[in-house]
Amino acid sequence: MFEYPAVGAGVHSAVIVLPGGGYTHLVTGKEGAAEARWLSERGVTAFVLEYRLGPRYHFPSPMLDAARAMRYVRSHAVELDVAKDRIGLWGFSAGAHLAGYLSTVNDTGSAGSPDPIERVSDRPDFAILSYGRFSMDEAIPRSTNMEGLLGDHPTEAMLDAISVVKLVTKNAPPCFIYSTTADQTVNSMNATALYDALKRAGVPVEMHIFERGPHGTGMAQGLKDLPELAIYPTLLANWMELHGWMRN
Repeated sequence: MFEYPAVGAGVHSAVIVLPGGGYTHLVTGKEGAAEARWLSERGVTAFVLEYRLGPRYHFPSPMLDAARAMRYVRSHAVELDVAKDRIGLWGFSAGAHLAGYLSTVNDTGSAGSPDPIERVSDRPDFAILSYGRFSMDEAIPRSTNMEGLLGDHPTEAMLDAISVVKLVTKNAPPCFIYSTTADQTVNSMNATALYDALKRAGVPVEMHIFERGPHGTGMAQGLKDLPELAIYPTLLANWMELHGWMRN
């Protein structure tokens, strides 16, 4: 995990960035370092996590890595000048699925653990989810079964176990969802399905789906012939400021 300390004095919010890459590789430049620098410049301490990948590692290894990262930052909040109750996740594609999973499957920690890191919660206080797959429902078109995470022949039970939409409860944190209608890799119906599930559970959620734009737009800056996407970071900053996770 790579740290990007926040600019300015005081106790800061924090975000752990989870790059995409289909659970087989990590796009750490466009979906990691760029976002971490953007957060740092705006007074939010950022971390970029390198989580375990297939084909060597499958479910639940990446989930355990993300949970451990959350617990690590929270348990070291004082040393890191981070507020324990303002730690979020920002995931892209597979990383967005991972962030969504941890937003719905988490615990308060094991109070009796000999490891102090394991004594604190791994629940994120908020989640930013960029063009992720959140449902394995047959009604939503898909070309893969997330083989990087589940292996070549996942069972229906395995697909259900990672289908974030089915795991949503009222305990999920506030979420910001970003997608594009033109995404041919992860259908934007994943975004609407998750929005609906969070809405039904009474979880605060904001969603922006742009008409144009391929899969993997990152921060959406300087994209040829797609100037409308450049406002995405502004929308995100407004949302974070609204909730007190970023200073305006």
